[in-house]
Amino acid sequence: MKTLSAFAATAILLAPDSQSFTTPSTPSRTTITVPKRVSTFVDNSGPTTSSSIRSSRSATPQDEDLELTRQIIMSHVKKMGLDDEGVEVDEDLLPSHNKNPEDYPMNDLMIRAALGRDDVERTPVWLFRQAGRHLPEYHAYKEKVGRSFLDMLSYPEDVAECTMQPVRRYDMDAAILFSDILVIAEAFGVEVTMPGGVGILVPCPLVGPADMKERLPSKASLNKEFVQDKLGHVMQSVKLIRSQMKEEDISIPLIGFSAAPWTLLFYMVGGSSKKNQHIGMEWLRSHPTESKELLDMLTTVVIEYMAEQVESGAHMLQLFEAMGMMIEEPEFGEFAMPCLEKIASELKGRYPDVPLMVFSRGASFANEALSKLEYDVVTIDGSVDRSTARDVVGGRAGLQGNYDPRELIAENGKTAETVKETAKELLEALGPQRLIANLGEGLGGKESPELVNVFVEAIHEESEKMISEAERS
Repeated sequence: MKTLSAFAATAILLAPDSQSFTTPSTPSRTTITVPKRVSTFVDNSGPTTSSSIRSSRSATPQDEDLELTRQIIMSHVKKMGLDDEGVEVDEDLLPSHNKNPEDYPMNDLMIRAALGRDDVERTPVWLFRQAGRHLPEYHAYKEKVGRSFLDMLSYPEDVAECTMQPVRRYDMDAAILFSDILVIAEAFGVEVTMPGGVGILVPCPLVGPADMKERLPSKASLNKEFVQDKLGHVMQSVKLIRSQMKEEDISIPLIGFSAAPWTLLFYMVGGSSKKNQHIGMEWLRSHPTESKELLDMLTTVVIEYMAEQVESGAHMLQLFEAMGMMIEEPEFGEFAMPCLEKIASELKGRYPDVPLMVFSRGASFANEALSKLEYDVVTIDGSVDRSTARDVVGGRAGLQGNYDPRELIAENGKTAETVKETAKELLEALGPQRLIANLGEGLGGKESPELVNVFVEAIHEESEKMISEAERS
C-alpha cells in the first residue's frame, strides 16, 4: 500500500493553524484527514490553473500562491489513490470497472466478506426489507407525501429518503435500494397493484402464448436502451442515494437488486403468494417453449437492469428468486437455473469485483448448484440447517442469512437478552468469517426497531469478540 510520504508532510506545513491532521484507526487503511479548505479548492473538472484560484476577488497574491500550491498537492494526493477526505484506499480493493477511490465506501466490510479475499474484523450485517414498514419514520414520510408504496418508487427523492432511513437509525453495513421486485414486470407493460392486505396483484396477467406475444415488447428491443427508457427513474434514484450518502457522511456500500426471471414470470402469469399458487407451474408444463422464451427475455433485461445499477453507483448486487417455493425441483433445474447461470456469468464477466449475491427463497435444494456458479454469496432461508450450510456451499461461496425475523417482535415475548442470545447462536453455528448476517426472510412490519438495533449491535460486538479470540489462539 502506498503512503502519503512527502505530500502529507507538505500538506501539514501548509495547513492553517485552525486545522489539524488526525489518524483514526481504520482497519486496512492509512488515514490522514486533509483540511477541508484544501479539498474545496480542487477542481475535478479540469487541470489546476492559477486562473481557477483568482475567482475570489478578495484573495491576495499570497493567498493565491498558497492555494495554488495546495491544489498541486491535492492533485498528487488524488493520483496516489486517496479519496476527498484524504483517506488512502488500497488500489487492490478498487473494482476494475471504477478505479475512483471516492466511489469506494470507507466501511467495506460487506464487500470484503462477500468476495472472501481476506478476513474481516467483524461480521457485516444488513436486513431484507430494512427500509419501510417497520420504521415509524417511514410511515410518517409516506403520510407526509401522500403517496402509496408503488407511487413513491417513481419519485427518486422518495426512494432516496426511504433508503436512507434505516442507515440513519442503525449501524448497518450496507444500504439497499428502496424498490420492488416487480418493476421489470411493469417495464414489460404488465400492471402491478398492491391494494393492501392481499399482497401483490397483477390485475391482467398473461393468459397464454398468444397474449404474451401480443402484449410484450419484442425480444430485439430488450437491451440497455430499453432499461434506460423504462427504468431510468431507478437509475436516477441510485445516483441520488449515492449523493445523499455522501452528503450525510454515511460511507457504506449501496446494494442494487432485481427479481430473478422465474419469480417475474410467476407473477406475470397471475401467480401470487396468497392465491393462484399453482399457475406458474401450469404455465411451464403447458407452454414449455414459450415459457423458456419469456424467461430468456426476462434474463436479458435483468442483466441490463442490474448492470445499469452498477453503472449508476451500486457497489453490490442482490438477485432474489423470491418465489422459489412455487416451483418443483426438476422444473427449477430446467427453467430457472439456466437463467440464474447466465445472469451470474454475464454480470461477473462485466464486473468481476462487484459482489453478486443470490437468494433462492424456499428452494434451498438449489443452494449447492448455485454455489458452483459465479455467485459470491448464497443466501440461506429459515429452513436451512445451519450445521450443514457451510458443507453445502463448500468454500465456493460465502453465506448470507438466516436469522428468524420473529425473534425481533416484542409481542412474541422477545427481549434484548433473547435477541443477543439468538444472534450469538447464529454466529457460532455459521462462523463469523465469509458471512453476511441477515434474515431468512424480510422484515414484515411488526418488528421492534429497538430489537432490530439490538440485533445489529449484537452481531457486531459478538463477532468482533469471536474473531479477536480466534486471532489470539
